[in-house]
Amino acid sequence: MGLLDRFLKGGSSAGAAAPAPNSKKPKQEAETFFLDADSSSSMGNVDFMRRSNTIRRTFPGSADNPGNKEMIAEVASMEASIEKLSEGMPGTEVVETSIDLTGGVPKPVKKTFAQPMSAAELDQRKRGAAVGVNVTGGPAVIKLEQEAVAAEKASQPQITQTSTAKPGAIDPFKQMAKELNG
Repeated sequence: MGLLDRFLKGGSSAGAAAPAPNSKKPKQEAETFFLDADSSSSMGNVDFMRRSNTIRRTFPGSADNPGNKEMIAEVASMEASIEKLSEGMPGTEVVETSIDLTGGVPKPVKKTFAQPMSAAELDQRKRGAAVGVNVTGGPAVIKLEQEAVAAEKASQPQITQTSTAKPGAIDPFKQMAKELNG
């Protein structure tokens, strides 16, 4: 006999004989029975969970859609339905259906073709694109700007005198004041 056999026998001595196989108590015959689905579940009170509840929700309006909004829903454990939904709430938009008389036939494509261009016009376009790239108005505006710069240069008075005054003298400033006053 092993060490564990002694502990499992429960206090009987090592020299004692094993009990007879017929001395065990016969097992009681168990009756089989079945529970219905509600009784066998462990979810709690099934009748409480199956009842339907009415949920009322209210929402404030917005600048686009003023007024209070309301939604009333009937909710059960297996289904939900909306009983009332105020106008302006999501899901209340009326979809307008348009009737298409063409029956799915597409519109014909408008075909465009290149216009014939004279050689002079082609040369002008080639020349104009290279001169005024990224300038609003193109070459005509560039030409006007160049003329304006030339006119400004011509209209500005030129200083013809070079002064030989000593450093720090105020004579040049007096001369300039006389010229401005006229």
